[in-house]
Amino acid sequence: MRRQEITFPSAGTTCAAWHLRAADDTLHGKNGRPCVVMAHGFSGTRDTGLLGFAEGFAAAGLDVVLFDYRGFGASAGNPRQLVSYRRQRADYRAAVRAARSIEGVDPGRIILWGTSYSGGHVLKIAADDPDVAAIVAMTPAVDGPATVAHLARNGGLAPIFRLAAAGVRDGLAAATRRPPWLLPAIGPSGSGAVLAKDGAQEAMAGVAGPGWRNEVCARVALELALNRPGGSARRLQAPLLVQVGDADTVVPVRAALKVAARAGGGAEVRRYPVDHFDVYDGPWQVRLLADQVAFLTRELPSFHDPVMAVDPS
Repeated sequence: MRRQEITFPSAGTTCAAWHLRAADDTLHGKNGRPCVVMAHGFSGTRDTGLLGFAEGFAAAGLDVVLFDYRGFGASAGNPRQLVSYRRQRADYRAAVRAARSIEGVDPGRIILWGTSYSGGHVLKIAADDPDVAAIVAMTPAVDGPATVAHLARNGGLAPIFRLAAAGVRDGLAAATRRPPWLLPAIGPSGSGAVLAKDGAQEAMAGVAGPGWRNEVCARVALELALNRPGGSARRLQAPLLVQVGDADTVVPVRAALKVAARAGGGAEVRRYPVDHFDVYDGPWQVRLLADQVAFLTRELPSFHDPVMAVDPS
């Protein structure tokens, strides 16, 4: 599947993205093609387990804009590896504006796609943008306090306190203009990583591209509990697909199900017997992608007028 390198501005910084054009005109309407805007969760990059989803959407007749946040992957921006839900959402909104400006894309049929941390972002962004056509939230992190409590239940309180201390150290470094204090984003239990879970680093490394670095500025630990995008659910107007892993040890399933139940535009919920990192590769990736394509091709007709075939006679 051919992809084009594009860029767009966000808060005065250049973000890098891939644009994949729809393989055919199956979903083309009088105003153009629908477009999926995609970004990874937390510290992920566009080349880390997402291209298979993007190519699947393009094969189904949707354009795709798949981008890196500021400070990550091929995007510009400093400090590098700074995870901030406010910055990431600003970048996502800028990516939506860029997608709407692409020739041939229907600006009224933008689909927001997110996973994990960005699975929460898309809820907040869609709640503020009534022109969004549909939303896909895969293994979403929707409630910061619930996520921190979930991690504590699975890994204990001591790692949470150590992360908070590292966050204060990095915050002081930022205030005094010193280099960031970096932590591994993912590592085994007891490693001091933000996500310390046995097997998680191997799972991520198995799908990671060259743009991914396993480190983040430690100050992210101070804002994890402040990120509560699920509170926007009642304001959603677009159809929503929520996909959860019943064995997820990173984000709490119950919080995602509560958000889906409150969604103003209604929500389709799909549950799978998987953990958080099982969805980016292998048979479960194929299964979740198929459910996403089925959801979008079912919901999108109400947003477009199909191109009428011309009788050559």
